[in-house]
Amino acid sequence: MKKLNILVATLMFTFFTSVKAEIQFGFALIAGQTSVSGTETEGTAADTSDRSASFDELFLGGDIFVEMVQDSGLTYGLSYVPLDIEIGDGKRTDSSSGADVASEADTGTRSASADLEDLVTIYANIPLGGNGFYGLAGYHMVTVSTSESLNESTYGNKQIYGYQLGIGQRSGNVKFELAYSDFEDISLSTSNGGNNSINADADAVTFRMSYAF
Repeated sequence: MKKLNILVATLMFTFFTSVKAEIQFGFALIAGQTSVSGTETEGTAADTSDRSASFDELFLGGDIFVEMVQDSGLTYGLSYVPLDIEIGDGKRTDSSSGADVASEADTGTRSASADLEDLVTIYANIPLGGNGFYGLAGYHMVTVSTSESLNESTYGNKQIYGYQLGIGQRSGNVKFELAYSDFEDISLSTSNGGNNSINADADAVTFRMSYAF
C-alpha cells in the first residue's frame, strides 16, 4: 500500500509538471513537537479496564523533496522523511491476584512505543501577496510502527493519513515554514493472543527550513 501511494503521488506530481515551470530538488531541516492522546482497552479475563495517556515529544529531523515552481510562485511539491519520528513511549508494572489460575493473572511489566515511519507529503505553496509569503496545504501518508513488550501479544503497524496547514516565506532558494499537521485516529488491536486495543489521536507542530537547488 505504501509503494502504491508513493506511485500515485509521483504520477500526480508528474501531471502538474506538464505546465511551464522550474523543477527544483532540495533538502530541509525540521524541528517540532508531536502530541498524542489515547486510550488502551484491556480485554483479558483478569483485567477489562481502560487506561488513558498523553505524550508530547520534541523531535529534530529532515526531509528530501522535489518541487515544481511556476512563474506565479505557485508551487507543488513531494517530500519524504527518511528518519523515524517518535510519537510516544511508556512502561507500567501490573499485578493481579484475582485470577482463578495463577498463569492467567495479569501481572508483569508492560512497555510500548510508537514511531512514524516513511512520512510522504504532497503539498502546495499558494502565494499570499508579495515578499515571498505563501500559504501551505499538504496531504500526509505515514506508517505507525509499534514496538512493545506485552503479555503474549503484540500490536501491529498501520498506515494512516493526515493533512497539513501552514504559512511560509520564500527568499531565493531558501524557505521557512511554520505548519500544523493533524493525523486520522490510530486504532490498533493485539495479535498473537489477547484482546487489547488502542485508540489514539496524533498531531504535530513543525518549523521547517529548506534549501532548493
